[in-house]
Amino acid sequence: MAKVKVEYACTSCGFTSPKWLGRCPDCGKWGSVVEEVAAEEPKYRVAVDAFPASKPVRLTEASGGAEARAKSGIGEFDRVMGGGVVPSSATLIGGDPGIGKSTILLQVARGLAREGKPVLYVSGEESEAQVKMRAARLGVEEKEIYLLSETSIERVMAAASELSPSALLIDSIQTMFTSDLPGAPGSVGQVRECAGRLVFFGKKAGMSVFVVGHVTKDGSIAGPRVLEHLVDTVLYFEGEKGHPYRILKAVKNRFGSTNEIGVFEMRATGLSEVADPSGLFLSERTGDTSGTLVFPAIEGTRPLLVEVQALSSQSFLAMPRRTTLGADFNRVVLLCAILEKKAGLSLYNQDIFVNVAGGFQVGETAADLALLCAVAASFKDQVIPPGTAAFGEVGLGGEVRAVPMAEPRLSEAARMGFSRVILPASNAERLPAKYPMTLIPVRHVKEALSLAWKK
Repeated sequence: MAKVKVEYACTSCGFTSPKWLGRCPDCGKWGSVVEEVAAEEPKYRVAVDAFPASKPVRLTEASGGAEARAKSGIGEFDRVMGGGVVPSSATLIGGDPGIGKSTILLQVARGLAREGKPVLYVSGEESEAQVKMRAARLGVEEKEIYLLSETSIERVMAAASELSPSALLIDSIQTMFTSDLPGAPGSVGQVRECAGRLVFFGKKAGMSVFVVGHVTKDGSIAGPRVLEHLVDTVLYFEGEKGHPYRILKAVKNRFGSTNEIGVFEMRATGLSEVADPSGLFLSERTGDTSGTLVFPAIEGTRPLLVEVQALSSQSFLAMPRRTTLGADFNRVVLLCAILEKKAGLSLYNQDIFVNVAGGFQVGETAADLALLCAVAASFKDQVIPPGTAAFGEVGLGGEVRAVPMAEPRLSEAARMGFSRVILPASNAERLPAKYPMTLIPVRHVKEALSLAWKK
């Protein structure tokens, strides 16, 4: 009996070692090295030998440069994809369990099947009957959608070669395996090899490939990091547990911007597009509570109005707490220090809690002024007049700095009926047009706080 060769591979970057290591020397992660059975003679691209070998062609003679994108029928999804699905592209969709990955994939299949070309949906986790039950609940009844319950990558590619679909959807890559490599499905070697074959097969066969990926405890897609490098687009589904709203983000996109987001609402009939995200995030805002303010955020090319909330309460701890949800923790700590040093607010004995309503994540520095005013309003227990919004970056000296894309922020605030906007003076001086609202330009945080409560 031949001796089994064992090696240790990093689940994050794919680094291999003959012995176990607590920390991967390549990517630096702890506890990511796992045991695997090594393949003696791995075979590559076995299932795509039928395709002719590639030959060098002139750039000016290469085909496919002007192919139209396929529409999925879901406007928010097409926005994140950069305008639609690019032919022969590979897309990876990740997210927490139950977030809606399989749901959005089946709804995308419905939209692509309406183009009149077959779409193959492969499920390694559910039977055809189970997928049919979910499709019936979502109202997906297109005849051009074909179902296949299979985990062997060779059989999947053989079925796709026979059907020649316009799109191949895999749910999920962690359930796929190839008989050419040892190891269980979901191992580093299996995930890397199966994904590589699918991407190569899709580009050679001219079909778009969608792959669902499971995520680890820290939120990253399970498997080697090379999995995200193989595909053209990486999409992440985000959302709070118990919250019906979902946000789809692109963290990699070779055919569009990575700043665009799509907003969905999970319903009994599937994921529904949210056409007016600003109205959604402000729908339950009362406006008569201290410590709240509206911030005009920018996600890609889309302006969104989100509510920033802050709560300040006396602390009985030796080290007061600073807790944030939806905002950068270090940024909030920095803003509290600016309020103490430059605005004279004694926050050293206050617990500060900051929240962005609706489960939205604010990462841009333009939210500094809104966060700072919300914390100060809660500390003073004063209500900022309804209809007020604020944006601007705050420096360590207390100065309010200009931020990009001030015009779309103001336009969105005007569309939603806001009457006052606190903004950096340098942005106000460069505005090309007048807006139907009162603009309050400020240069320092003291000036912003003195004007925030004036009606």
